[in-house]
Amino acid sequence: MRRKKKKLKIILSSLFLLGGIFLLSQMVSLSDAAASFGITFTKRETATTKHGWNLILVNDDYCIPEDYEVTLKTLANGEQIDERIYPELQAMFDDARATGLGLYVASGYRTEEKQKELMDERVKKYMSQGYLRGKAEKMARQWVAEPGTSEHQLGMAVDINADVSVSSSEEVYGWLEENSYKYGFIQRYPLDKVDITGISHEPWHYRYVGKDAAKEIFEKGVCLEEYIEEKY
Repeated sequence: MRRKKKKLKIILSSLFLLGGIFLLSQMVSLSDAAASFGITFTKRETATTKHGWNLILVNDDYCIPEDYEVTLKTLANGEQIDERIYPELQAMFDDARATGLGLYVASGYRTEEKQKELMDERVKKYMSQGYLRGKAEKMARQWVAEPGTSEHQLGMAVDINADVSVSSSEEVYGWLEENSYKYGFIQRYPLDKVDITGISHEPWHYRYVGKDAAKEIFEKGVCLEEYIEEKY
């Protein structure tokens, strides 16, 4: 009887081992297959506010904490932002308008559900052009951050558009690029930093980081990822 039990244990142990090996091989195969279609599985860390609430870094590597909370301020056009950035945003808009520019916040705070909706729309757009889902998702991530990794969910990012009845987009973007740091804002996704941010150039997307950090980022010509890595 003891020999049978011992033999049964050996058989069960072997089966578990074989099962583990099979499962691992399937996971590797799945990963390889996904990669061939442009799908990647990203293991993200949770973003932190240890450097200050204004310097929380969210991107494809760092996701927004599940317990993250933001107190919102509603703008005149219905868009919302973190209330802490409102005074500087308003001052920036007042000064820009004083020079004759017309501009407005086209998009501020977004819920995770709204971000998912935007991502799905972009993926469907590329799929309608003939791309497979994996490729479409990869292309979409160059323009739309995945839900849980978007700065818009922080309430500290704003997409600023021109009122074209008053001034051109080029005039507005040019003024913001040269002056936004004075109010604590940075152009978050510069053209020459796409390989670092992972997001295509967005001259309309501005992120609040505070006046001191914005000044350093502007003067050094770095992006937020580089600034945090160098400073901390």
